[in-house]
Amino acid sequence: MLFLSACSEAAGDPGPAESPTGGTSSPTPTSTPTPTPTPSATYKPASAEGPAENVPLPVMPEEAKVQSKEGLEAFARYWYDLINYGFETGDVEPIKAISGPECVVCDTFYRTVDYGFDEAGWILGGSIKVEDAFSEYILTSDGRYQVLVQQTQIPTSYYGPTGITASADGTTEPAVQMMEARYTSAGWYAEDVVTIWS
Repeated sequence: MLFLSACSEAAGDPGPAESPTGGTSSPTPTSTPTPTPTPSATYKPASAEGPAENVPLPVMPEEAKVQSKEGLEAFARYWYDLINYGFETGDVEPIKAISGPECVVCDTFYRTVDYGFDEAGWILGGSIKVEDAFSEYILTSDGRYQVLVQQTQIPTSYYGPTGITASADGTTEPAVQMMEARYTSAGWYAEDVVTIWS
């Protein structure tokens, strides 16, 4: 069962991103050397040998910043990109920055990542593929918009210095989670995310 159930297993007891030129009285412009681009560090995915390295932080697409149906759907996809980033890096701060304290799935996710990266551990897999995101874009009585996200998840393995410590099955049949989001002066904000079918 997708994400929520997999996370719950791990979090409980899982077991075994020009100067103008002037006249002669003006100072002579000095040429600025063109900076040499620094090669970005090479991304290395997690493996049984160690955690992922140099994972790029997902960049929010411009569409996800727009207050519209399409903007909300794009934001939901971006939200799951940050979930996947957390699985790879152990860094949950980016998702916390755009999610509310009531978020049920978030709480499970935070506990899962805490478990996975505890005691020099790491997570292999677990990434979520958003198959579809759809919103009717109707404002609820709570001042929120709802978006349904259909998704699948690859199997998750938890590693520590001595090897694999736990695992969780992935899903091939899509499950559905519902995000309730609010548009603020800073953009979209996920007030809550819950699993409604898995």
